[in-house]
Amino acid sequence: MKKQFKELPGIVKRLAEASSEAAYQELFNILYSPLRKFAFCMLHSNEEAEEVAEDVLVTLWRKRKTLSDINNIHVYALVIAKNLSLNILQKRSRYNTASLDEIDVSFCFDNSTPEQIIIDNELKKRLENAIQSLPPKCQLVFKLAKENDLSYKEIGEVLSISVKTVDAHLVAATQKLAKIFKEEFQIK
Repeated sequence: MKKQFKELPGIVKRLAEASSEAAYQELFNILYSPLRKFAFCMLHSNEEAEEVAEDVLVTLWRKRKTLSDINNIHVYALVIAKNLSLNILQKRSRYNTASLDEIDVSFCFDNSTPEQIIIDNELKKRLENAIQSLPPKCQLVFKLAKENDLSYKEIGEVLSISVKTVDAHLVAATQKLAKIFKEEFQIK
């Protein structure tokens, strides 16, 4: 678990006990990006993902007095984000709208030379295309594990699936990605 997530219990305690705006700002700084990335995995829209992340954080502020009762605020926030995202998807399916947003790849590469920048950008595109080719649930589990650094248990809680199902999705994703890259780079 990332260091910043280990600080959450203390931040939540300050937020719940004193309604500290400084604690809320810390909570916002820690959770906003993972919430936005998670929502983007489901919605494929930057605007809607940002809206979901902001709505989750507003909800946390409104419920600040009861947050100390929550065991894992990170997972709790992700569950709220999942539910809000599902609501948006449900509304979207009623109106048959589609998002045309560009995908925001959050991988960091060391870009030291112009040639390296070109190579890194190409690798990012190939990797994102490979990830996008995964089945939706598999893709979501993979991104939660690799981009949001969630444990199998946390992913299971967020998606309401068992740890074994999380493991099965990750194994399938890894095997499919390995197959794609072996074919693409002609590795035996």
